[in-house]
Amino acid sequence: MSAPPQPEPAESRLRQYLRSLYFGDDQGARRFRYGLVVFDILTIAFFILAATVQDQWWVIPMDFALGGLLTLELLARLYAETDRRGHILSFSMAADIAVIASLFLPVVLENLAFLRIFRALRLLRSYHLLRDLRSSSLWFRLHEDVIQRSLNLIVFIFIVTSFVYVTQHNVNTGISTYVDALYFTITTLTTTGFGDITLLGPGGRLLSVVIMVVGVSLFLRLLQAIFRPHKVRFECPDCALRIHDVDAVHCKHCGRVLPIPTDGAV
Repeated sequence: MSAPPQPEPAESRLRQYLRSLYFGDDQGARRFRYGLVVFDILTIAFFILAATVQDQWWVIPMDFALGGLLTLELLARLYAETDRRGHILSFSMAADIAVIASLFLPVVLENLAFLRIFRALRLLRSYHLLRDLRSSSLWFRLHEDVIQRSLNLIVFIFIVTSFVYVTQHNVNTGISTYVDALYFTITTLTTTGFGDITLLGPGGRLLSVVIMVVGVSLFLRLLQAIFRPHKVRFECPDCALRIHDVDAVHCKHCGRVLPIPTDGAV
């Protein structure tokens, strides 16, 4: 007589459950990953608010609460990963650890909390979340390129603003809040340069030069990418060209007739 099957260890069941949440295809897993994105957005909003209102009693308790939640989420994600070594050595792991450290050490590292924005970008660009959005949202499929480029632009602006705020808010009376740093960043990136706020010291001047150079190149290119004529993704069976005009009938590269689906929305 064969021995009865042994019960599956609780640790293994927990790992399978977490893997189903992070990498599964069912509706519950999709809702979980959507919830992570909402949590990212709320966390970013809190960081911006905390940088705007200073010396409020509730900021430090909220930092610790968020730090605890992010630590639990990081451990759960690491436990669910199949390639833990690769995940530990990844840039997203380093950014998450820096963010958690900044929340538990608010006096020393409070401004590094804006690295949390990198995590929101990573989640949106992950394979599973993009697949979820493509399959469940016609609007996302039609505007995927614009959404990703807009997110890149927002992340870029806030990261540059954070560098300005971190380096200047303790020494520059013109930059006392995050809004001041955002105002300076936008006017510099767009080469408007009103001149009412300037960065102090040699480091501040060098940072201004870097922002102006980047503003002429990367910032303007990001804007052009967002507002250029809309394109659709459809791989040509003959030449594999993937980007076409929204009203294309033939492939511009090889001339093949393209049966581009529109779902009735174009």
